[in-house]
Amino acid sequence: MTDLEKKIKAKIPGEDTGIEVKHAMCSICSPGMHCGVDCYVKDGRIIKVEGMESHPWSKGKICVKGQSGRDYVYREDRIKTPLKRVGARGEGKFEPISWDEAIAMIAENLNKVKAEYGPESVMFLSGYCKWYRPWLHRMAHVFGTPNFGTDDCNCSAAMVVANKCTSGTGGGADFGKCNTFFGWNYDGYYSNHMNVASVKGVKKRGGKVIIIDIRETPAVKNLADIFVQINPGTDGALALGMANEIIKNGWEDKEYVEKYTHGFAQYKALCAEYDLDKVEAITGVSKDMIKELARLYACEGPTACNYSASALVHHINGFNAHRAVLCLSALTGNFDRAGGQVPVPVTYLHKSAGFSTREAEFRSSADPRKTNPDCKRILGADRFPLWEEKFDETQTMDLLHQLTTDEPYPIRAIYAHGMNVKMYPESDNLARAMAEKLDFFVLTDLFMTYTAKWADLVLPACSSFERSEIKCYAGGYAVFTEPVIQPLYESRSDVDIIYDVYHALGLKDELMDLGYEGSIDWMFDGCGTCVSELKNGHNMPLKVPNAKWPVAPGKQLENGFKTPTGKFEFYSESIAKVDKKYGLDPLPVYYDSLADEPDPEGRYPYYLCTGARLSISLHSRVHEVPYLRQLRKHPMCEVNMEDMKALGLKDGDDVVLYSPHGEITVKVHGTFKIKPGVILMLHGYTEANVNLLEGRDHLDPYSGYPGHKGMRCNIRKEVK
Repeated sequence: MTDLEKKIKAKIPGEDTGIEVKHAMCSICSPGMHCGVDCYVKDGRIIKVEGMESHPWSKGKICVKGQSGRDYVYREDRIKTPLKRVGARGEGKFEPISWDEAIAMIAENLNKVKAEYGPESVMFLSGYCKWYRPWLHRMAHVFGTPNFGTDDCNCSAAMVVANKCTSGTGGGADFGKCNTFFGWNYDGYYSNHMNVASVKGVKKRGGKVIIIDIRETPAVKNLADIFVQINPGTDGALALGMANEIIKNGWEDKEYVEKYTHGFAQYKALCAEYDLDKVEAITGVSKDMIKELARLYACEGPTACNYSASALVHHINGFNAHRAVLCLSALTGNFDRAGGQVPVPVTYLHKSAGFSTREAEFRSSADPRKTNPDCKRILGADRFPLWEEKFDETQTMDLLHQLTTDEPYPIRAIYAHGMNVKMYPESDNLARAMAEKLDFFVLTDLFMTYTAKWADLVLPACSSFERSEIKCYAGGYAVFTEPVIQPLYESRSDVDIIYDVYHALGLKDELMDLGYEGSIDWMFDGCGTCVSELKNGHNMPLKVPNAKWPVAPGKQLENGFKTPTGKFEFYSESIAKVDKKYGLDPLPVYYDSLADEPDPEGRYPYYLCTGARLSISLHSRVHEVPYLRQLRKHPMCEVNMEDMKALGLKDGDDVVLYSPHGEITVKVHGTFKIKPGVILMLHGYTEANVNLLEGRDHLDPYSGYPGHKGMRCNIRKEVK
């Protein structure tokens, strides 16, 4: 930082630069991040973004994505005004209309579908960002439809549901007191950079760090004492094999298991099927290493784990893989114990901050399934009943199936904020099905995306620098941000748009009618703070008076688990209640992650894994930021060097990845960081959508999650 910049930042009088430094929040990443940033603003325009050193959570750190915040906000493809489609769906031809015309058009079309087909035939959807979801969720229910869905349908919710079926809640790693850390699919440098310091703290105290992954990552290089390179999609088998070794050697915490768990006898019998020879053959991990992992987990504790929100559950066996890994913590007495997994209840929008809010009640107390005996079941309930029971959103991975079959009832309108069809398998087929079957489709977004081009009406949204939102942080903090610049063009805050639509639809609801800030105060009532007090922080997170942080372990053990038995369930009674016709096993059984795609002729011999992150991106919208895109211009897959040689490929060659469902052309890069037979495709490139290679029914039967990280494919050199 130059001397002048230091003076500007310190706001020393006497420097007439015309530059203001304003606190803000970067929301480019997932809600687990949202780092504090300082925006340098001149003449109403952001000229620079840097980390906010005084931010109590991010403490001045900012990633390359956050550093590109200015370029992100001023992208040339920002939607500037409401746009009405004038060409064919998907053609991308629109004409500007006024906001009044747009809102009236929405109300007319949604109410028309409601009158003709019923409210269930209108679906409300959300992608990025997540901040407005409580209001969109409640508006959907007040409208009368149970069909509210988000990108949680393939992001973090499978892990949440698996936790509910096993322990009743999730559990975070107690880094400050653990002696051994198992980083299952852990790469904090690219997915949670604020977490890296905690892992370093374990090493500094002399603790061991074990990372289990399919690929050598920066976390492996910089943090791992032991790196276990596992065959993709086999984590559940490894966890069961480790459990078998722990039980065989008497290393389990017998008192804990007897007092706090349910179904141990059945679980023990399942684990006994996974002897060392079998697990080595499945996972590619040596028998000696499996034994050592079991010993370290059980005998060198307390042991804590990283539970990924998506890396495990993005396989069709991922739900049970997560459960199998989670069961290790109870088997060894590490769940709800200091140094192990400490349950931390969610405070607001997936973030734990040590205090409770009434967000869930605000979201779901108007659910028509509770208030209307004639309300139909949510989308996907017929195929994924466990999801319906445990999560208060639709499983929208069923959308393509429902649109093409109209079963059990038609979907005829979609009202969406930030929807991205490219996160769905067979993305192009979904877009075409929407064009064919929907009477009306409206999308709010910042940018003219591929999805937006299929809409009948497109509305311009604000970035986090142009709106106000409520956010919570670990440590007991909350912030209510205010804009650092005025909304660009004719863009509006998502919540303002939602309220405009709510009123135009003629809806009435006691909590919605409190207004945006009033409803926040209602949700945060009892926390010891309110919007007006948080505004006094001037975009700086403030300590919430009633927050208790850190959260002390032991409450689940003392008060009982939030499961049917009140115990940690190796054998899930929630799953056992599901009709046997669905074939769901109450135990965390392992099955092949490619089991639903047999290939007896060997036409697709490679295992395709998608979703590995680059430090410069998070999904397609970030790849389109010019500064970030020039750092990795072309979509690229990674192939083991042995396979490169056998295929006659060299770095930078154009190759075609293909499956029974489609093909894409990308560049290839040779590496020793993945095993032979595995292809890693970096996701998020608009021109090479890897989800086109994935079938619509390649879904986990428990959660409905797509197997993004486990598909069959083949590869050939592109012939020009």
